[in-house]
Amino acid sequence: MVGNNRLLLLLEAQSSWTVNILIRILLYLAQSYHEYFERTSQSLYKSKKVKMPKPELYVIYTGNKGRKPDTISLSQEFFEGADIDIEIKAKVIYESDKDNIINEYIVFCKVFNEQIKEHGMTKQAVTETIRICKDRNILKQYLSSKEVEVVTIMMSLFDDEQIMRTYAKDIEKETERKTAEKMIKMGKLSLEEIGLCVPTLSFDELKELEAEVMQLA
Repeated sequence: MVGNNRLLLLLEAQSSWTVNILIRILLYLAQSYHEYFERTSQSLYKSKKVKMPKPELYVIYTGNKGRKPDTISLSQEFFEGADIDIEIKAKVIYESDKDNIINEYIVFCKVFNEQIKEHGMTKQAVTETIRICKDRNILKQYLSSKEVEVVTIMMSLFDDEQIMRTYAKDIEKETERKTAEKMIKMGKLSLEEIGLCVPTLSFDELKELEAEVMQLA
């Protein structure tokens, strides 16, 4: 609460740099306002002007700053600085010398990324991250009191990422299967040559697909 006005804060953390986060922020903001108007029983279809909280938008970047900007905007990143009818600007927060919980969170994420490189997406990476951060007094109080919950949450993130990777591989394989089917029907290339174009399919899978195509012909 700031004075008599409500302040709406939207934050997202990311370890890989992408300005596409501005699009996500735009969608998050629209959804957040939609939920706010419903919760406060305000109608957008009446003549009375609605009351809405002032937004502040932040990106917490857990990678290295390098030459990355302190602020990113929709117009600059996607429309070469043109004067557009809708604008989204977000302040980017990097690791600093400040002693606050946000900076400790960034350090925690960096330690976590290092442990993933060493141990892979395993429980050991999670527990080592917690141990190292507690030893360095990073989020120590929280990690000491909520260690079981933190491990559970972080392990679920691994599960979600694995699901997405599996889904992406399935989509890629199905796409290449359709491509291989078309190439087989054309009859201009050998299975060995087709295999070079669709690396997710084994030679045996291509032979099975060829048999299916010939059966339907």
